[in-house]
Amino acid sequence: MKAAAIVSIGPPGVLQTMELDEPQAGKGHVRVRVKAAGVQPFDCAVRSSGWTPPGLQLRFPQILGNEFAGIVDQVGEDVADFSVGDEVLGWALLACYAEYVVVPAAQIVRKPKAMPWEEAGVLSASGQTAHTALKELGVGSGDTVLIHAAAGGVGTFAVQLAKAWGADVIGTASERNHEYLRSLGAIPVAYGAGLEQRVQAVAPNGVDAALDAAGDDALRSSVALGIDRRRIGTIVSFELGERLGVRAIRSERSKERLAELVALYAQGKLRIPIRCVFPLEEAASAHREIEPGHGFGKVVLTMS
Repeated sequence: MKAAAIVSIGPPGVLQTMELDEPQAGKGHVRVRVKAAGVQPFDCAVRSSGWTPPGLQLRFPQILGNEFAGIVDQVGEDVADFSVGDEVLGWALLACYAEYVVVPAAQIVRKPKAMPWEEAGVLSASGQTAHTALKELGVGSGDTVLIHAAAGGVGTFAVQLAKAWGADVIGTASERNHEYLRSLGAIPVAYGAGLEQRVQAVAPNGVDAALDAAGDDALRSSVALGIDRRRIGTIVSFELGERLGVRAIRSERSKERLAELVALYAQGKLRIPIRCVFPLEEAASAHREIEPGHGFGKVVLTMS
């Protein structure tokens, strides 16, 4: 099969298209012919530094990517819920920039017929991170929530989920992305000096919870606003978060969580803006697109 993989860590150019053996579906697993795969900052961090989550290690040549959508083409023993030909989306760590991926049946759900492949391919990772974070922070009806880096992948989902659950949302972003945030239902505020004052001006009654997807400065601003530290969470600044006594949040993925996101999409409560689409052979260009940050919407690879 064709795959985009690395044989060493380094800049985007180390990500190359190569021919690798097709994986086979074993017991409890299915093989999916991938139609689209999301590209994330997570992938860039693995490629550029060799960093991996606990329990994983790089094995060169190493395929990247951890979310996908496609068509089941092989079903292993003891899989009762899926058949060859089913259209699905799901996740698999360090495996998805490829024409085929093998995953446990517990890591996929059915794709709605009307959902475009590109959108299905980028829901599983950032969507579940946002869902995990807001649930851990107890976000719900009547809350005012501050989301840092609200125009990014996780931020885009977090804004919409918080709105769907009845919260008011303030989102930080570069000014060029403010209209985008308004389209999602958030009140935009600019990054930089004076952020706390700008937030106070649009939330005179205070902020109930904050999610940091931007970094240290955003986390410090959340604390300076006087938000209950039990309701401040970060998905990026774990070391500072520990020192400040706020929540360090890591995505907890599950079939049930992904199914809830798909249901919200089907109900029209969640949309998935796509920034750029690249063919698998241009995976390095996709990394160059997202690595600088500050863009909005998702970047996706498609397989011919």
